[in-house]
Amino acid sequence: MARIGRNDLCPCGSGKKFKKCCAGNPAVQKPVQTEPPSVNREVKKIQASAVAQQAAMFSLGVFVLFATKEGDAWLLEVTDMDAIQVAEAGKVIEVEIKENPETIEINWTHKFTVKNKKFVLTSYKDQSEQTKESYPAHSILAAVKKIRKRIPKELLSSLHLDEESGETAAQ
Repeated sequence: MARIGRNDLCPCGSGKKFKKCCAGNPAVQKPVQTEPPSVNREVKKIQASAVAQQAAMFSLGVFVLFATKEGDAWLLEVTDMDAIQVAEAGKVIEVEIKENPETIEINWTHKFTVKNKKFVLTSYKDQSEQTKESYPAHSILAAVKKIRKRIPKELLSSLHLDEESGETAAQ
């Protein structure tokens, strides 16, 4: 079983930090996650937040997922700044994500960036640009920076496949 960090919330539900609550009780342990992480599962979670029109944001590996109170939700990939919308105005958008333990395949529809504290999307289809002023640009930028900081530069450049040769592309 995995151990609980001293500053994690206590699993007993008291709302206190573990070190101030049940730290002295060796029987209290955090359960081990039995299912491997899944982008599809996380997309479903963020879509549920969008349908409920609840703002949410979380990350999984190199991905950031967020939903707005207006019911929009996006999946972002931070190494190439790719994006795909998974909900709009509280309605789920079905996207095809193929994943197995070795690879994840997503047909990205947009590039994203944060310019002048605003979230900006550029469509791959027609290169049109949209600025989403109500999106949490500051939080998205912070999440992107946090993820990029964790990934060594050597690894960052080897995360994507060159579509023509099928080999890892250097960036």
